[in-house]
Amino acid sequence: MENSPSKTPSPLLSLVPLAVLVGLLFVTISIWGSDALSGASQIVLLFSSAVCCLIGMTVCKVPWKTFEAAIVNNITGVGTALIILLIIGALSSSWMISGVVPTLIYYGVQLIHPNLFLVSTCVICAIVSVVTGSSWTTVATIGVALLGIGQVQGFDEGWIAGAIISGAYFGDKISPLSDTTVLASSVAGIPLFKHIRYLMITTVPSIIIALLIFTVAGFTNATTDSVHINEFRMTLESTFNISLWLLIVPVITGMLIAKRVPAIITLFISSLLAVVFALIFQPEVLREISGAVSVTAESLFTGSLITLYGSTQIETGSAMLNELVATRGMSGMMNTVWLILCAMCFGGSMVASGMLTSIISVFLRFMQNTFGMVASTVVSGLFFNICTADQYISIILTGKMYSGTYKEKGYDSCLLSRTIEDAVTVTSPLVPWNSCGLTQSTVLGVATLTYLPYCFFNLTSPLMSLFIAAIGYKIARLSPEVDNKANQ
Repeated sequence: MENSPSKTPSPLLSLVPLAVLVGLLFVTISIWGSDALSGASQIVLLFSSAVCCLIGMTVCKVPWKTFEAAIVNNITGVGTALIILLIIGALSSSWMISGVVPTLIYYGVQLIHPNLFLVSTCVICAIVSVVTGSSWTTVATIGVALLGIGQVQGFDEGWIAGAIISGAYFGDKISPLSDTTVLASSVAGIPLFKHIRYLMITTVPSIIIALLIFTVAGFTNATTDSVHINEFRMTLESTFNISLWLLIVPVITGMLIAKRVPAIITLFISSLLAVVFALIFQPEVLREISGAVSVTAESLFTGSLITLYGSTQIETGSAMLNELVATRGMSGMMNTVWLILCAMCFGGSMVASGMLTSIISVFLRFMQNTFGMVASTVVSGLFFNICTADQYISIILTGKMYSGTYKEKGYDSCLLSRTIEDAVTVTSPLVPWNSCGLTQSTVLGVATLTYLPYCFFNLTSPLMSLFIAAIGYKIARLSPEVDNKANQ
C-alpha cells in the first residue's frame, strides 16, 4: 500500500520524534511558561514533525506525498472542531458582556457559607467553568477571589486550591463551550453532545465524591463573615444590569442541546441571542467597548461586533473583576486553532511514517478486554500529559493512537473520547511542568504538589474510568452493522 512504510520502524526509533518533542517542550515551557502556547509550542511541533518526516523518508522510505496526504487528512478531520472553537470564542464573550455570566456569578456567590465554603467553592467554580467553558479563566478570576476569602476563613491553601481546581475542571470537562471537550469529541469522531452525555457516566460519580469530601472537610475549619463576597456582588451589580431575565439565554441554549440541535447551530444561535440581550440590558457596557461617548446605534453595533470577534476590557473599579469580565472573542481562540493545526501535522507525520503504529503495538498486548483497552488509554493519556506537557497535544495524540483500534475491537468511539477526558483533561493541572499545572500554580500562588492531594475530582476521574470499565457498566459498543463495516 502507498500509505504503508517500506520498512516498519522499531518502537525505539519511533520514540525519537516524541523524545525531541518532549525535550523541546520542556525547554520552551520552562522559558515561556503558559505563554509557550502563543507560538513556541507550535514551532516545536512543526520541528518535531520535520524530524519524523526525515526519519520516515530516509529510514522507512516513505515518500513525501504520503506524509502530505496524512497531514491534510488530519487537518480535514478537525475542520468542524475549528469552526466550533471560533464560535465558542464569540459565545463566551457575548455571554459575559450581555450579563449572563455576571448574573450567574452574582447569584452563585450567595451560596457561600463559612461551614460550606469548600463545597460552595467547588460548586461556584463548576458553574462558572460550565458557562464560560474555560478552567483557566475560572481559576484566574473567581478562583483567586475565593482563595483570598478561604484564607481569611482559616482554610489551608491546599484545600482551597483543590476545591477551585476540582470545580473548574469539572466545567472544563463537560461544557460544550470548552475547547478540550470539543477537541476530545472531534479527535474521536463523536458528535459533541453525544460525547458529553456519555461523559456523565464517569463524571457525575467523580464530582459527587469530591463534593462529599469537601462538605465534610468544610465543617472542621474556622469561620468568619462573608464581607468580601458582598463587596464582590456590589461591584458586579454596579457594572452590569443584573437580571434573572438574562437566564433565558442559558435556558434556551439548554433546550437546544436537549433537542440535539447540531453544535454549530446551537452555539451560533446562543451567541446571537446573547447579543440581543446585551443590546437590551447592557447598552452602557457596549458603549464603553466601542469607545463612544454616548449610546447610539453606531456604538451599539460597534460594541456588539467587537464583543464577538475581539478583546474587551470593562473598567469596574476592581482589578479582580476587571480580569473576570475581560473577554477575547473569536480572535482569542487563534492560539488554540494554531496549536491544533501544528499538532495535526505531527500526528499525521507519525501515522504516515508507521511510528504511531509501532508504539501502539507495545500497548496492544495489554488490550485483551474492555478493562485493558481503557487502562491502556488512561496510561497513554497520562504518559503524554507528563511527556508533552500540554493537554491539547495529549488529547490529539491519545485519540489518534487508539481511534482505529477501538473500532476494530467493536467499541463505540464515545468510549475513547470519554476515557481521553477522564485521563487527560482533568489530570493536566496535576503535572507541575504541564502548561496547565504551571498556569494554575502561578495564578493561585500555590505549588502544584501542595494542591494536588486535594484535587479530588481530578484524581478520581481516571480511577472512575477504570472502575466503570472493570464492572462493564454501559460500555458503548458498535452495532453489528457498523462493526462489520469497520472490519471490512
